Amino acid sequence: MSEINSPKWLKPALEFGPILLFFMAYLKLKDHVFTVSGTEYQGFIVVTAGFIPIFLLSMVALWKLTGHLSKMQIITAVLIVVFGGLSVWFNDPKFFKMKPTIIYLLFGGALALGLMRGQSYLQYAMDGLMPLTDEGWMILTKRIMLFFFGLAVLNELVWRTQTEETWVYFKTFGLTAAMFVFFMTQGKLFQQHGTEDDSAK
Repeated sequence: MSEINSPKWLKPALEFGPILLFFMAYLKLKDHVFTVSGTEYQGFIVVTAGFIPIFLLSMVALWKLTGHLSKMQIITAVLIVVFGGLSVWFNDPKFFKMKPTIIYLLFGGALALGLMRGQSYLQYAMDGLMPLTDEGWMILTKRIMLFFFGLAVLNELVWRTQTEETWVYFKTFGLTAAMFVFFMTQGKLFQQHGTEDDSAK
C-alpha cells in the first residue's frame, strides 16, 4: 500500500492525538462515577474504555496514510487492547497502568535477545531512519535496551507509589520527554558512527 500525500502535521497528530485525548478526558472525568448495568465505574475506567477504539482508529488511519505499521506499533496496539480491556472487564485500573511496563520489558527483552545473538534488532526495525555503522547500531541497541528496562522500572515505581493523577501526567508527558531527552543525548554517537545516506547522493 503506497503512502498518501498529506499535511506534515497529520502523522504526528494521529500518533500522539489519542494520548492527548486520553489525558484531557481523564482531567474532565477523573472525579466522576458512572453506573452501567448496576456496576459503578470510575472516570479512569471510562476514559480507558473510550481510549481503546480511538487508538485503534488512529492506527487504521496511520496505515491508510503511510501504507504500513511498524511491529512496535502493532505490538503496542495489541497490548492496549489486552490490558485496557482487562482494566475495563475487571473494573481495575492497575492492568492499564501496567501496560507501559509490559511494553518496555518486551521491547527491551527483544533487543537483549538480539544482542545475545550478535545482532541489532533495532537496526532491522529502524534501518534507513538513522544511517549508522554496524558498530553504532550495536551501541545504540545496548543503550536503548537499558533505557527501556529503566522505563519499565520507573513506570512500576510511579503507578505503585504515586496518585493516579500523577501517573497520568507521567504517562502523558514524562515518558515522552524521557524518550526525547534520551535521543538528544545520543548526538555524539550519531556523529561518531553516522554514515552518509546513499539516497542523498
